[in-house]
Amino acid sequence: MNSRFLGVALVTLASLAGLAGCASDRQHSDLDNKMSDARTRPQGVIEPLPVYPEAERFNYSALALRSPFEPPAIITGDEKVSGNAVSAPDQSRSKEPLELISYAELSMVGILARGDKMWALLDDGSGKVHRVNRGNYIGRNFGLITEVNRRELEIMETVPDGKGGWINRPRTMAIEE
Repeated sequence: MNSRFLGVALVTLASLAGLAGCASDRQHSDLDNKMSDARTRPQGVIEPLPVYPEAERFNYSALALRSPFEPPAIITGDEKVSGNAVSAPDQSRSKEPLELISYAELSMVGILARGDKMWALLDDGSGKVHRVNRGNYIGRNFGLITEVNRRELEIMETVPDGKGGWINRPRTMAIEE
């Protein structure tokens, strides 16, 4: 019992000696002086952020039209674009996300396959990758994906023929190496 008491007393004495040494240590007095000077300095005032008026909403009405940076489907006013005449595309159908992006901005970057089902991976030009399959629409010309294989997408676009009608125009998108 005495040895146990002696051990506790020694640990307590060593702890008190260590604390006494820390209290008498004046190594950090320069830091204490600097902090007290910083606390006594006058505080600055931060100006509030400016208030800007809310921007008006703008509806871009030409979103579904051909991009001015793509060549027109019509070469001259007298020539008719080649293709099979078809009925007008369904304008009331809700657009898929990739129909709002120009065909030129899209690129095929890969495929996914599970059994006999295959999906294409398309980059939308902003770095976001979308998974598409047969039956999805892409591009601004009502481009319907008709086939997905390991090398490319086959797409059937419905474009104006220049004479008030519509035609189907086949298009392919190859995977980027």
